[in-house]
Amino acid sequence: MREDTADRKRLLTLYVLCFGVLMIVLDTTIVTVALPTIQSNLSFSRAGLTWVLNAYLLTYGGFLLLGGRLGDLYGPRRLFLAGLAVFTLASLACGLAQTQWDLVAARSVQGVGGAVVSAVSLSLIMSLFTEPTERAMAMGIYGFVCAAGGSIAEVLGGLLTQSLGWHSIFLVNLPIGIVVYVLCMMLLPADRASVRSQRLDVAGAVTITVALMLMVYAVVNTSERGWGSLQTGGLLALGSALFLGFLLIEQRVPHPLMPLRLLRLRNLATANMIAISWSAGLFAWFVTSALYLQRVLGYDPLHVGLAFLPADVIMAAFSAGLSARMVVRFGTRGPLWIGILLSAVGLAAFARAPLAGSFATSVLPGMLLLGIGAGMTFNPLLLIAMGDAPSDESGLASGVLNTAFMMGGALGLAALASGADARTQVLRAAGSPPIAALNAGYHLAFWLGALLSVCAALLGALALRSQALVATPSPVPDAANG
Repeated sequence: MREDTADRKRLLTLYVLCFGVLMIVLDTTIVTVALPTIQSNLSFSRAGLTWVLNAYLLTYGGFLLLGGRLGDLYGPRRLFLAGLAVFTLASLACGLAQTQWDLVAARSVQGVGGAVVSAVSLSLIMSLFTEPTERAMAMGIYGFVCAAGGSIAEVLGGLLTQSLGWHSIFLVNLPIGIVVYVLCMMLLPADRASVRSQRLDVAGAVTITVALMLMVYAVVNTSERGWGSLQTGGLLALGSALFLGFLLIEQRVPHPLMPLRLLRLRNLATANMIAISWSAGLFAWFVTSALYLQRVLGYDPLHVGLAFLPADVIMAAFSAGLSARMVVRFGTRGPLWIGILLSAVGLAAFARAPLAGSFATSVLPGMLLLGIGAGMTFNPLLLIAMGDAPSDESGLASGVLNTAFMMGGALGLAALASGADARTQVLRAAGSPPIAALNAGYHLAFWLGALLSVCAALLGALALRSQALVATPSPVPDAANG
């Protein structure tokens, strides 16, 4: 009876953690639907409006690695609650914003809180679920939240903006954040006393955070400056130099932010390369297919979100147990590379979508394949990346994977969007109708995303080491540290 109660408590804790993560994932994309209304209300210029998105991405990408390490050093429970509080209060500030600078500043603070929550949540889940089957199930649910959050945001953002105004997409986080915070205070086990025994590598933390922020800043501005501009090249070069400096610092300090031995863990290193390559294809699917539905087929924002529903339902089915059973029966490597390959086929299906396509023939097949592929892939990718790392560095491994996924997606999407735009411009200059040129540009982005996904599948099939799911001992809670 006591065991059943403990299991129910752990499952409830998982749901609460995932609900907190869902709030972060939703906020990454929910704002896109409200951008026209925000632009009109706060008198943003077209260039200035991009910073409603970019300010969040800049700090989110820059603080992922640091957030994961802080969780390892000072306790994942403490850092999760702190990140959740920062994100919730920043959401309130966004909802109350009356000027452009108010909103952009609050969005940047949101990114810091979101990065900490995202980086630490996986570490908490890994410590709660140590039995292989249960861990696979938990990672499946977490993966579904991350995968489905974007399309849920499109529907929710459209409904809230149309009915309550753009402020509501931020203010809705306030009651959710408070409930999640209170429940986590009650449910999460206390941090271990030993987690504070090491010092924070300040030099490494500053160097890698600035390096990542410079790279993200360079990428998100390519739509205005272009990849060949002096600013883009200079910022990427400076970010790369700081990253090399970070590696040199990590070789010399006694307590490094990221122990370089982690890079020698074959599965962890390979999982991060897969995340970089596959996330570019996944971001291309989500963003470019939404643009195709809206600009070519004429869908409104609400129907764009509903079009993703088949993929969401499939991913929900995998998270409810299919993915866990596949991993337990076949291991992590097979489901991972086959799932990524299915994603590539789904992207190729979108790359053939016509101008006058119907949902059933031009959209649904790709959605189904991508839903199956993502549903199969997220769980084993998370398990592979986290499985090689020592338990006291699981937060860091999570931060590294999240950073790889976000940076790969941002860089890949920017490159694919630039390629698509260039192809559209060439075709328009050659006399093609604007809508046909636009669709041809989207086709190129889908093909490139499919190619990157095939590369990720090959990495999964050939470079990963077979991994048995082995239970690890649960940490003993420190009762004096509630």
